[in-house]
Amino acid sequence: MSAIRLLVLGAVRQHGRAHGYQVRGDLEYWGAHEWSNAKPGSIYHALKQMAKQGLLVAHEIAPSTAGGPPRTEYEITEQGTEEYFKLLRQSLTAYDQKPDVLTTALGFMVDLGREEALGLLEQRVRSIEEWRATVVEDYLPEDGPQQLGHIGEIMNFWVHSADTGAQWTRDLIERIRAGAYTFAGEGAPFVGVLPDDTR
Repeated sequence: MSAIRLLVLGAVRQHGRAHGYQVRGDLEYWGAHEWSNAKPGSIYHALKQMAKQGLLVAHEIAPSTAGGPPRTEYEITEQGTEEYFKLLRQSLTAYDQKPDVLTTALGFMVDLGREEALGLLEQRVRSIEEWRATVVEDYLPEDGPQQLGHIGEIMNFWVHSADTGAQWTRDLIERIRAGAYTFAGEGAPFVGVLPDDTR
């Protein structure tokens, strides 16, 4: 799964209607160009591709006052909204993705209801635990990685990553249960986009 689709759909959705430069500015503000494949070319490509796929609607507006081509604004469609929430839910529960997928999902998790987010994160913990159990069928952490030569370091890394990932997720669940953050339906959300006058 690529994070770029979720990032772009989420950014457009937050604005209601946005042009590529706004989306790019928001993603750079979030630092997404540092931890994901959200580079300028991939952002504009994703906008155009998702418009072709019916996930976004492209609206041409007035040409640039500097004489450039008409600027295109994008608006998420019903199909795009369905895709956005599908990707968001998958990204919160998947344990075997690149870090950019989870990072993206964390940035948008408050678009879900609190209870649904909690359920998805609990599912994530169960998936991590199930994966860890398959690793320790062939590798006993208490015997150390040397039991399998240097290849044992791979299994040791997997077990350590599973333990760390599960504990981090449990800690997040506890913070959310304790009332952290404003989720869908709970009031005015945190605004994590650049103000229009900064563009």
